[in-house]
Amino acid sequence: MPNPYFRFKQFTIFQDQCAMKVCTDACILGAWFSEKAPAYSSILDIGSGTGLLMLMLAQKHKGDIQGIELDLSAFKQLKENIGQSKWKGELKVFPGDVRHFNFPHKFDFIISNPPFYEGDLEADSHTKNLARHSKELTLTELLTAVDDNLSPAGSFGILLPYHRVQYFEDLARSRHFHLRERLLVRQTPRHDLFRAVLHFSRNKENFIPETELSIQDERGAYTEDFVELMRDYYEKL
Repeated sequence: MPNPYFRFKQFTIFQDQCAMKVCTDACILGAWFSEKAPAYSSILDIGSGTGLLMLMLAQKHKGDIQGIELDLSAFKQLKENIGQSKWKGELKVFPGDVRHFNFPHKFDFIISNPPFYEGDLEADSHTKNLARHSKELTLTELLTAVDDNLSPAGSFGILLPYHRVQYFEDLARSRHFHLRERLLVRQTPRHDLFRAVLHFSRNKENFIPETELSIQDERGAYTEDFVELMRDYYEKL
């Protein structure tokens, strides 16, 4: 049975009411963009779940951070996790469907760890299917929501399975979003790439930086790059 909570250096995530638990790749997403979101900007987290990404960003970010979550059980836990954090007065969360939600302003940065197993093998749990699969929110609909809620000069970040990268980059390009940089993740140097963190904006870049990250080395220990990325968050680093 998964641990009902995950303790970080500056906050704790309770997760017993959420279908999708804290996982390493989501932590990589939050840590990578915590250094990239423009200072004092407004941020939207689409599909906030436990509130992990909001709290990781809040630890290093002084701007307005808001989140929206469709699943009501997850939203209840999201509110509790935000409410017990040191940033509870600075974060706002909303229950609802981003496809039909009217936010009062556009955001400078949008982040999402979306339901990304569209067309892949499905889980037994209905709630996990909603969290993992693009039935309630397809990638096309996610891009529409981003387009509707992102400021003209804004950017957005997303976590995807590696095998969906080319599909999503083509889809984003068709909506006039252009890749700014790419982080490709593998479990160890001997494993194939399995996740990608992508950063997009409406401005076309001549040079697109690409970085590879191995979580562990051949001995099963965290790599130096992973430790450096997660040092401010993981308790035992």
